[in-house]
Amino acid sequence: MAMLIAGLNAALAADWPRQVTDSRGSHTLDSKPVRIVSTSVTLTGSLLAIDAPVIASGATTPNNRFADDRGFLRQWSDVAKARKLARLYIGEPNAEAVAAQMPDLILVSATGGDSALALYDQLSAIAPTLVINYDDKSWQALLTQLGEITGHEQQAAARIAQFARQLADVKAHITLPPQPVNALVYNPAARNANMWTRDSAQGQLLQESGFTLAALPAGLQTSHSQGKRHDIIQLGGENLAAGLNGEALLLFAGDEKDADALRANPLLGHLPAVQNKRVYALGPETFRLDYYSATQVLQRLSALFG
Repeated sequence: MAMLIAGLNAALAADWPRQVTDSRGSHTLDSKPVRIVSTSVTLTGSLLAIDAPVIASGATTPNNRFADDRGFLRQWSDVAKARKLARLYIGEPNAEAVAAQMPDLILVSATGGDSALALYDQLSAIAPTLVINYDDKSWQALLTQLGEITGHEQQAAARIAQFARQLADVKAHITLPPQPVNALVYNPAARNANMWTRDSAQGQLLQESGFTLAALPAGLQTSHSQGKRHDIIQLGGENLAAGLNGEALLLFAGDEKDADALRANPLLGHLPAVQNKRVYALGPETFRLDYYSATQVLQRLSALFG
């Protein structure tokens, strides 16, 4: 047995060092990380899903519609508590809080409200720091990338395979609403929306499930925020009604109150999706997509269209 364990350890050690390339260049990871700090609450869920040794994470505003009392996303809140995940900070990135965790790997998101990219130079002086894009790929592709970085490829592959089986089962048992559809996050207070693109993790999940995303009308003026993002298109004012041209509207990060608010917007009352009562809420946990929230999307699609 001792010889077997020694052989396994030698095989694992042979996988390192590893070369990883990101937008800042090529990085050498000398050994398998054991103290990972995630400055992005979006990336943290995927790290937890593959059992990577993430010890601390940035957080968002506690006790909001997406987050628990520590500012961790609700879809993986219980997992974070069970693994005693530490909170680095709320919102504004803090390099001192990261350094105090003595990490051997730091992960930073390239875009989004949870990006600590402005602190890259400070963070890279603490430990190897990698910049990860989550706005241009499916959650499965992100999981695969993080698996390769952390040495948890097998766990990533297992999660993806498990989800694929669930997806196939749901697709076999649901009847889709009329196509194409719009996928969006609706803000009732501002009466605007972020529409998920076909490149977004949300858009890709719907397409995997059999849905067709509506193309934007030609010439529609849209805007981007939080850097140059690939996953969302902002719609506001007169562009909101023009952009929501699908036969059905699927609301991510929303519940029935949000669906009711959209239906009650007088500027949207003429939309076919509103008139035909095809506005569907997928749940507040679906704002950021990872293994946990993607599984909840499947459960919701099954409940709505099964």
